[in-house]
Amino acid sequence: MRVRRAPVITACLALLGLAVGVPNAAADRGPDPYTFAVIGDIPYGPAQIARFPKVVDQINADKPVKLVTHLGDIKDGSSVCSDEYFAQVKTQFDRFADPLVYTVGDNEWTDCHRLNNGGYNPLERLAKIRQVFFPQPGRTLGQHSVKVDSQVAQGIPEDVRFSRGDVAFAALHIVGSNNSMAPWTGKTAPTPEQTAEVLNRTGAVMQSIRDTFAQARADRDRAVVLLTQADMFDPTVANPSFADYYAFQPIVQEIARESANFRGPVYLFNGDSHVYNSDKPLAAGSKWLSFYGVTTPASNLSRITVDGSTGDNDYLRVTIDPRNPAVLSWVRVPFTS
Repeated sequence: MRVRRAPVITACLALLGLAVGVPNAAADRGPDPYTFAVIGDIPYGPAQIARFPKVVDQINADKPVKLVTHLGDIKDGSSVCSDEYFAQVKTQFDRFADPLVYTVGDNEWTDCHRLNNGGYNPLERLAKIRQVFFPQPGRTLGQHSVKVDSQVAQGIPEDVRFSRGDVAFAALHIVGSNNSMAPWTGKTAPTPEQTAEVLNRTGAVMQSIRDTFAQARADRDRAVVLLTQADMFDPTVANPSFADYYAFQPIVQEIARESANFRGPVYLFNGDSHVYNSDKPLAAGSKWLSFYGVTTPASNLSRITVDGSTGDNDYLRVTIDPRNPAVLSWVRVPFTS
């Protein structure tokens, strides 16, 4: 026979003077808002390099911020990709008080074949970037490093996933220069080694996208955030040629498919085009649907481009509030230095 203990337990709690059946007001409010900062395409050139320590100081002093994300391009596209420069930037990254998630950009490896970049083999520079900036795969940078899910087993430690404030995050290694399929200096087409790297990394990115959305559904997350360097929907290009974007197609189709099948909002933060922008590139009626061969619109996908390059005068302070139907809101905070 099943013994009904609930009334007895209730009576005992009442005798002890404990509230029974009264909702916890704090619990009803849901999770507290969670704030993170987004920067990208910084530092560019000597003046920004000199100013960058003050940028770190300012973000460190922004008390609501609990996480920092850098969307790649830690140098401009016409400067040398030297070990010394990488070490210099890593020193500043290590000064961030909060965990730092760094998404790799094209300027620090893809475009290093250029003569004014030092004429490097880009794949050698990519290996160096991974060595310098991802010394502990599965952990963020910053003074208070935290654990993240990493694709280090696939040789891609920079692709990471994590959750904050009922939101699933993925940092995805997608870069400009047609996701690194633009021919290197002196070549008329991608080399076999270049193509193999892109195919491997693209496969890993698509798997990470699927895993992120699957985890978000399993955890009943309110939103998904994707972080990447490449602007795959660059509004500053009047007549984009598919020949310059074709390597993004499978990724865009995967993002569209997963977003359309997700019940909440999806946010894609990117750098690359350097001018702040917020739009819905895969909503019904967008030119990018036919451009990339996307058959089902994803009107719940919002894309946000951060200011960068010579216009890098601010960072984004992004707040997650699960009580907000949009889940995310953000403001541009001017640099004070």
